[in-house]
Amino acid sequence: MVVFAVPAEVAVILLDIEGTTTPITYVKDTLFPYIKDNVKEYLRAHWEEEECQQDISLLRKQAEEDSNLNGVVPIPLETGNGEDEVEQVIQAVVDNVHWQMSLDRKTTALKQLQGHMWRAAYATGLMKGEFFQDVVPAIRKWREAGMKVYIYSSGSVEAQKLLFGYSTEGDILELFDGHFDTKIGNKVESESYRRIASSIGCSTNNVLFLTDVTREANAAEEADMHVAVVVRPGNAGLTDDEKSYYSLITSFNELFLPSST
Repeated sequence: MVVFAVPAEVAVILLDIEGTTTPITYVKDTLFPYIKDNVKEYLRAHWEEEECQQDISLLRKQAEEDSNLNGVVPIPLETGNGEDEVEQVIQAVVDNVHWQMSLDRKTTALKQLQGHMWRAAYATGLMKGEFFQDVVPAIRKWREAGMKVYIYSSGSVEAQKLLFGYSTEGDILELFDGHFDTKIGNKVESESYRRIASSIGCSTNNVLFLTDVTREANAAEEADMHVAVVVRPGNAGLTDDEKSYYSLITSFNELFLPSST
């Protein structure tokens, strides 16, 4: 077993989700298809609710900002001209959501609607969050050793809390000290990691970031965070240069904490 010795100054472990704590297949085969298959039904069921209208307004604003992009679907304003118009607006939202998802976009507007849809699905038992087997026992061990544990994902904080709150392991939100999403910054920008450390109240070199994406690892490293790249089944392959440059782990059990000595 490969062992990654966690530097002594590390007091915080920052975790990515997709491909790190959770199989990419769960995201690609369960979470995203649920949105595509159910967005129209969800909009019809929740149309009159303020939260749903706020989601649509945000998507409409995003569509306006995207007006110069190829294939963008504008979302018309509702003028109160009956059910036919409502159906036209709903179809425009559906088409816009499908377009954004086809490009794997991470816009706040899209993530917000997805988070609200997943909340309904988790709460009714249609979904449960899934993790690699080593994840929860390892996080418990880290916390017992005095580590703080945070999440940083492109999925909204609300979606993160649903994943960990309604999981195959039960509600494990108590294992995390906090959550960050792209509202604090893009995951491939080093400034985002500086903001996270500042928000936590520590130096960047007090943080170890675990991710499967080397562009994110590079951004965190530029901010002076410690980094290990997580290699899991189904993750994108790494180049030979990436394999030789980054510290690699295939399981959270391969982290050796300073207090383990």
